[in-house]
Amino acid sequence: MRDPYQVLGVDRSASEAEIKSAYRKLAKKLHPDVNQGRKDIEQKFKEVTAAYDLISDPTKRAKFDRGEIDAMGNDRGFSFRDADPFGRGGPRGRTYNYSSSGSATDPFSFAPEDIFAEFFGGGSKRGGPRGGTPRGQDISYTLNVSFTEACLGGKRRVSLANDKTIEIQIPPGTDNGHKLRLRGQGMPGRLESGDAIIDIHVEPHALFTRQLDDLHIELPISLSEALLGAQIKVPTLEGHVSVKVPKGANAGTILRLKGKGVPRAKNSPGDMFVKIKIALPDNPDNDLTDFIEKWSKKKPYDPRKGAEWK
Repeated sequence: MRDPYQVLGVDRSASEAEIKSAYRKLAKKLHPDVNQGRKDIEQKFKEVTAAYDLISDPTKRAKFDRGEIDAMGNDRGFSFRDADPFGRGGPRGRTYNYSSSGSATDPFSFAPEDIFAEFFGGGSKRGGPRGGTPRGQDISYTLNVSFTEACLGGKRRVSLANDKTIEIQIPPGTDNGHKLRLRGQGMPGRLESGDAIIDIHVEPHALFTRQLDDLHIELPISLSEALLGAQIKVPTLEGHVSVKVPKGANAGTILRLKGKGVPRAKNSPGDMFVKIKIALPDNPDNDLTDFIEKWSKKKPYDPRKGAEWK
């Protein structure tokens, strides 16, 4: 390989920033993904990458400047059967395999993730070897689902930025803010595509509120139903059920419907809690008013007799 400074077109006194800037310009121009089928460009890209690998590393650069290693990173005095830095006799005896697009499957020792992320729309494989081929960028979407659909689960078709329309499964018990990851449905990358991240937004329900896997609902009942008791239909996620309101039910009384809450993945479903709410007639009733006036004088009681009200 030629002198790495000449390959990158920088002086020997160039700073790290100048070296990186030179490499960025050349990588953008020579990258195989934008020069598909050009073997000559592919070879130039490999040469530029190897040059950057050498002089972007302060230790290797210093050794090269002192003449301790050659342009391929080999110690002086060692001989290699192949001068191609990407062949089997390349630096440190590693073998570099390239795809048809010129992507390395064996990592370099430099770290150009930020460069490729900017040029080709992807980030690097976090936690992977430095210099590995970056994966494509993830794309985030927001999907609005009904309260019932989130609780019970279901299937939805979604359109993605890559012009695909796919069917996704919404798991039972999905909560607001739950994220679904669709592998390989994000931006394309040189090694692999990124993911599509579906952010679930659960629309509020007109009657139900949710606390973990339990559902809560307020049940309006009439004064007569509260006093005399009644059998009343109450909505659940899967239809109405009959609930018995006991005689003398007071406002705030809570009835528990076991297993009528949100389904759980492995355990039994949560429960539904029905809170009694006594509702008076919309229009004042003279007979009821007269009766209550007479009754209250005969049998007065203090609903706020607790110490906290004193």
